[in-house]
Amino acid sequence: MAKQQKSQLGARIDDEALELARVQAEDRGLSLGDYIAQLIREEAGRLRARGLDAARRFLDEHQAVFDEAEAAGQQPLEYTPRDTGGHPDGLPGGLCYRRSEPGLPV
Repeated sequence: MAKQQKSQLGARIDDEALELARVQAEDRGLSLGDYIAQLIREEAGRLRARGLDAARRFLDEHQAVFDEAEAAGQQPLEYTPRDTGGHPDGLPGGLCYRRSEPGLPV
């Protein structure tokens, strides 16, 4: 792995957690900072895997709906931007997205 630029972090954690982290880092032959970075990368990898697994399960459960719509020649619903006039549920700039269906005003 190529050496990456490092940034300094100042974080406050309780003494027990700090001691545990130091022991775990030492056991792995890592500096405390490298150990914390490794933990973050591992957690990000676990979260990514969970997200992909959830997407896979969703498609496994609902693929038939998409297949039926495609076979029937239906187009998926489109979402179009509209001005919300600063509505709190809107996106920055006063926009939100609304489902476009035939016969509904945009």
